[in-house]
Amino acid sequence: HKMAAAGAEAAAAAAAEEEKKRLPEGDPESGADSEEDEGDSDSSGDGEDEEKENEAEIQRLEEQLSINAFDYNCHLDLIKLLRQEGELVKLRRARQKMSELFPLTEEIWLDWLKDEIKMASESSEREKVYELFERAVKDYICPEIWLEYAQYSIGGIGQEGGIEKVRSIFERALTAVGLHVTKGTALWEAYREFENAILETAQPAPGSVPSPEQQQMLCSQLEKIDTLFRRQLGIPLLDMEASYAEYEEWSEDPIPETIIKNYKKALQQLEKCKPYEEALLGAEPPKLAEYQAYIDFEMKAGDPARIQLIYERALAENCLVPDLWARYNQYLDRQLKVKELVLSAHDRAVRNCPWTVGLWIRYLLAMERHKVDHSIISETFEKALNAGFIQATDYVEIWQAYLDYLRRRVDFTQDSSKELEELRSAFARAVEYLKQEVEERFSESGDPSCTIMQNWARVEARLCNNMQKARELWDNIMTKGNAKYANMWLEYYNLERAHGDTQHCRKALHRAVQCTSDYPEHVCEVLLTLERIEGTLEDWDAAVQKTETRLARVNEQRAKAAEKEAALAKQEEERAEQRKQARAEKKASKKAKKTRVGDKRKAEDDDDEWGQEEEAEQPSKRHKGDGDGLHLEEDMEVETELFGRSAPEKPDHPANPKEKAAASRKDTPKVLHDSSKDSVTVFVSNLAYTMAEPEVKLKELFESCGEVAQIRPVFSNRGTFRGYCYVEFKEEKAALQALALDRQVVEGRPMFVSPCVDKNKNPDFKVFRYSTTLEKHKLFISGLPFSCTKEELEEVCKAHGNVKDIRLVTNRAGKPKGLAYVEYENEAQASQAVLKMDGLTVKDHVIKVAISNPPLRKLPDKAETSRASQFAVPRQVYGARGKGRTQLSMMPRALQRQSNPGAKAENGMVQTSPAASSKPPEEPKKMSNADFAKMLLQK
Repeated sequence: HKMAAAGAEAAAAAAAEEEKKRLPEGDPESGADSEEDEGDSDSSGDGEDEEKENEAEIQRLEEQLSINAFDYNCHLDLIKLLRQEGELVKLRRARQKMSELFPLTEEIWLDWLKDEIKMASESSEREKVYELFERAVKDYICPEIWLEYAQYSIGGIGQEGGIEKVRSIFERALTAVGLHVTKGTALWEAYREFENAILETAQPAPGSVPSPEQQQMLCSQLEKIDTLFRRQLGIPLLDMEASYAEYEEWSEDPIPETIIKNYKKALQQLEKCKPYEEALLGAEPPKLAEYQAYIDFEMKAGDPARIQLIYERALAENCLVPDLWARYNQYLDRQLKVKELVLSAHDRAVRNCPWTVGLWIRYLLAMERHKVDHSIISETFEKALNAGFIQATDYVEIWQAYLDYLRRRVDFTQDSSKELEELRSAFARAVEYLKQEVEERFSESGDPSCTIMQNWARVEARLCNNMQKARELWDNIMTKGNAKYANMWLEYYNLERAHGDTQHCRKALHRAVQCTSDYPEHVCEVLLTLERIEGTLEDWDAAVQKTETRLARVNEQRAKAAEKEAALAKQEEERAEQRKQARAEKKASKKAKKTRVGDKRKAEDDDDEWGQEEEAEQPSKRHKGDGDGLHLEEDMEVETELFGRSAPEKPDHPANPKEKAAASRKDTPKVLHDSSKDSVTVFVSNLAYTMAEPEVKLKELFESCGEVAQIRPVFSNRGTFRGYCYVEFKEEKAALQALALDRQVVEGRPMFVSPCVDKNKNPDFKVFRYSTTLEKHKLFISGLPFSCTKEELEEVCKAHGNVKDIRLVTNRAGKPKGLAYVEYENEAQASQAVLKMDGLTVKDHVIKVAISNPPLRKLPDKAETSRASQFAVPRQVYGARGKGRTQLSMMPRALQRQSNPGAKAENGMVQTSPAASSKPPEEPKKMSNADFAKMLLQK
């Protein structure tokens, strides 16, 4: 014990010395600030001003956090300022608040720990530092934090059980990060150095004979060090050759064959890992592709510890990527299934990405799976409700997940129970929450088809045998705008059919026939089928009369709608014809006017000049007429524009170089594009008509992509440039590189560069380089002033995250439209920017900010759409940029299936029932009502 105490003192002294080396410059204990204090008096005025500014900024940041506690960057700025000002109490409180909301990064934890270590002098304060370390190692698996923890613990080995505590921390550290290929070696070496320090103090004095106890301790200590060597050499770590050489030098005995075999096996595994480590070393953040490749490699190897470690390494650098957390948690849920490990990962996931509803749902399921106390699960659900989801449907999903959990807790064999009452109150609260909280924020509930109320009705009918409550719920559902949809009535009918009675089924179908406006034939057929099987003659007669009356009214309405549509189409055609005639008349009058102006100008000249001009121009006209077939009026227009009043004096020479170049191109034969060269050709458009010598200008631009074979500008019959051309390269690779020049500004206009494709063979081909789907990391900003530049917008946006790209939307002439797309690094920064920037004033313009989700382009087949609209009244759905921040269509899945083009083709128009007295004219025969009813009722 005396030997151990001596070893402890030596190790503690070494740790204290190491801690002094780690003290930052300017620390009070180092005395480095003494010289700085002498010069402070000269700049005391500036220091006071800076201090006041910092205090004001601290107050502003604290107020901002009181409004939005989830502002990550605001937390960072506040901690930085408080540390700079030396406000230790406020600094500790600010760090504490941030750590409660978010897992802290390695840098933040190390700064916090070092500050606390410098202030901890008594044993009670050391215990608080230990607690802080325990919190730090739970946020992320970081080798540096574990190493700092182990080295700090060495300073307490003088206390009772101190050595065993240090060893325990080292062992935990090796379990957590000992397999880290690039950083694990440092931890193994630190552990061996500690054991070597203990061994040195256990050595007997020179010339003395060790006692049996000393000899036993020496042997035990040597065995510990030897075991550490053996364990390390069996793990693939960088520089393991040096560790092996050190072991050979240290060991007095030959290295056993088993150790050599394990070492060689680890070396082989290291060679397999090296390409992935080198890829990570050379990649730029966020390195997601490189980490995913590494994860796939480890998954094939199948070592759970190594798989967990590589996931943790990836998450330490990409903690705001929800998909990565989801894949990691899925692996833990399905493979490891260790309660503490699984729940810790889920907790860190939702703290890092609280806006992702899927992570919260998986967390609730994991807690239920591992039988966590009900109060903790409910508390977690409440946190999810306050997480700030970015779309209304997210709240529907989290409520549904929680209600599913509550339903699984209920024992429905009992008539009444505490769990059942809790489930019912939760259903009621969910309906109210979506109506009040969610609808107030997003201008919609996110649940237009009332799926939560439908599930509540199913629970009451099937599990509680309370059909009366289910009918009340369905009455409420129908009053929320769902009574016009056939599928909603049939859903209710199926519930009545399974758990109700025939009377209520008949009543529901009669109401459905009266109210349904999208597919009334379907509910009519179901009603007739019911009466055919179970009804009396009176019931059958009433059903036939009701369906005939309803279908007759529907057919009449459809006929009127078709007539109105045809009338509108005819009016549109007439207006189009009128516009066409007006344009033709305007063009003719314009040509006639120009001809009269030319005649007037020519009449003012003397007779000799007129004769000379006519004599000079006549051969030119004959040549054009023979070659190109141009009309005389067009020739006269060209003459007037090119010559004007001075034409008689210089009839053969244009007035300026551009006109001269245009005149020289008139007679140039047109060269048709060779479609066989499409692969090496790009089509360039939206160029300025006034561009002089487009061949020369474009050749300078495109030569950087590869050798240009030919540039073919397209000119009008007058010889003027039409703004587009074909650029042909020698190689296909050069043509592909040229596409990167798309939207480059040339002479004040964005130049469009697209692949050369024959539209006759590919009529649907269209090039659009930007995404047309939902992008949660990208913002759409409208209402910007036209004078706003890209740099000015970036200055506004970068305060809320790292801006990767900004695109100002312009028209074809390059003029701004007041719109922009801003791309952030991840969804978290984008969602924060939406909350802060929406409604912001920029140069006296109030801007609107939303998650980017461009609207779907209208289908070109207008006739098809108008025809289908006669026979169906689709549910009103907000557009992609409709109400709310969600930018998502909230159409129920059932209606989405109905609105599918294929479904319309099959189910758009069906034959009426045999009892129907009339049919709409020219109805295409599709699926029969009986077939459709059978399809709906088969469940």
